[in-house]
Amino acid sequence: MTTDLTLRPIAHIRSVFPSKFGIPRQSGLTETLRSEIVFEEAFRSPQALRGLSDFSHLWIIWGFSENVESGWSPTVRPPRLGGNQRMGVFATRSPFRPNPLGLSSVKIEAIRTDPRSGTVISVWGADLMDGTPIYDIKPYIPADCHPDAVCGFADHTQGHRLSVTIAPQLLARIPQTLQDGLYSILAQDPRPSYQEDPMRIYGFGFADFEVRFRVAGKDLEVVEII
Repeated sequence: MTTDLTLRPIAHIRSVFPSKFGIPRQSGLTETLRSEIVFEEAFRSPQALRGLSDFSHLWIIWGFSENVESGWSPTVRPPRLGGNQRMGVFATRSPFRPNPLGLSSVKIEAIRTDPRSGTVISVWGADLMDGTPIYDIKPYIPADCHPDAVCGFADHTQGHRLSVTIAPQLLARIPQTLQDGLYSILAQDPRPSYQEDPMRIYGFGFADFEVRFRVAGKDLEVVEII
């Protein structure tokens, strides 16, 4: 039986990521950066969140709203495999899916009321671009955790980390509350597909800044912050 389902956003995210490049590859990898879930006007009733403050974490169901490609493919090239090996789309977190939906687990920092935006949820560890549509949220419960889970090819790529160097005069341009988050993002190697040109300068948006860096081996150096 085929059933068509129409989804509409209940909220959008506010985050320090103005573009896709530089976003953590999954939620929870950068727990020192705060984002905000801002509800659409039709869903701002405080009653809808009654009891949520008793939970520590949330599941966010959201949309890959910035996909530049249409359609989907049965196989994709995961960046963490260098972009050279194909895997089945359902064995990956690829955004190019039959239904472009993402799933993220985040930690609740606070639930507050804003005079303009109504009830807002502040969260830690989101991997969403600023403005990403959110279609649902659900409380995270201990049964969602499986400590003995086997993670396929992801088990072999999780240890990839870079040593990050940022000159003090450059780091001083970043607000102190965001500095740990920036280090964490850079250490995870935001380059696409393990590109290995040590002379190439990469850049990505971070809050109100443009961070530019280069990588030689396992050493990343920030060369400019604008």
